[in-house]
Amino acid sequence: MTDLLTMEDHHSWIEISRRALHANIQVFRSLLGPDRRLMCVVKSNAYGHGMIDVSREVLAAGADWLGVFSLDEGVALRDAGINCPVLVLGPAGVPSFRRGLAAELRMTVPSLHHAREFAAVRGIAGKVHLKLETGTHRQGIEEADIEEAISRLMDAGFEVEGAYTHYADIEDTTDHAFAQGQLERFESLLARCRALGAAIPMPHTACTAATILFPETYFAMVRLGIGTFGLWPSRETRVSAQTLGRNRLPLLPVMAWKSRISQIRDIATGDFVGYGRTYRATRAAKIAIVPVGYADGYSRALSNGANTLVRGMRARVAGRICMNLMMIDVTDIPGAAPGDEVILLGAAGDEKVTAEDLAAIAGTINYEIVTRAAPYAPRILV
Repeated sequence: MTDLLTMEDHHSWIEISRRALHANIQVFRSLLGPDRRLMCVVKSNAYGHGMIDVSREVLAAGADWLGVFSLDEGVALRDAGINCPVLVLGPAGVPSFRRGLAAELRMTVPSLHHAREFAAVRGIAGKVHLKLETGTHRQGIEEADIEEAISRLMDAGFEVEGAYTHYADIEDTTDHAFAQGQLERFESLLARCRALGAAIPMPHTACTAATILFPETYFAMVRLGIGTFGLWPSRETRVSAQTLGRNRLPLLPVMAWKSRISQIRDIATGDFVGYGRTYRATRAAKIAIVPVGYADGYSRALSNGANTLVRGMRARVAGRICMNLMMIDVTDIPGAAPGDEVILLGAAGDEKVTAEDLAAIAGTINYEIVTRAAPYAPRILV
């Protein structure tokens, strides 16, 4: 993480609230109780929040495991001195599989093909987790392949520590019949795995939405993703939680994304702003230039629609988002000046710009807003 004193060297920066991160972990820890494990999924740079420092903070706050997508992410955690159990959720070839086990990472076996490849390599051992197909049709071992996969892995000396699945339609609906069917299918497949001799002490299925809504999905561990960062998976999840009386979770957004005004221009009535002349002033106006654009993850779809915060007041985007710059209307913000802080995502006093606000304008989800935010900018724990 970068010190705040050096922020003048950066066009934008991301502030990560340690208080919010710890509070969110405690919320979910209280749901699980002491006997289940809590995995925080920190793939994709911890959903844009900064993998290494977030990992340290969530472990300090009470998380037990970490989840990553790639071998490189897992190795980076080990290189940073993070020695908790880490599950690599994505696929790996034989060389990566070997490296992962050497780093004492848990590796996923996502198909019979992978099980055959891994079992054929001698001289490696370690703990693996089976990804079981229950209806998402992404990664996953098919039911017909389970017996051979387990036989090959156990004969080769691997410990089949875990088995898991992922729900295809638990966030985007209030009808959870399909997810219930997946849960029942997983329970059936898990029983079959155990009947074949795999103890599987660590089964897990629950993402954030499942953790909020359905305790029966917890098994031995839950995989907390977007909830770690104080964001609800979807509006439908909140509606479902309200129906179940589980909507009062005090989740706190962890990320704030900030920049500064680099210049202010006075324009006359009728003047255009930006590419394509999509914004035309209806009065004399003050337009502030902010050095952030779509190359920084601030979507071009936010053109002429999103708000920012300057001096605690809303300043609307004026014109199209450029690759490296954007323009905002600060006409009604007294004293707005170059150097003023601009909040692209976050809160100031009673005003706030949320990931959900930006996602609604851009036609996407809050996951994408935070994950793509300022990939080159420093992250600061505050």
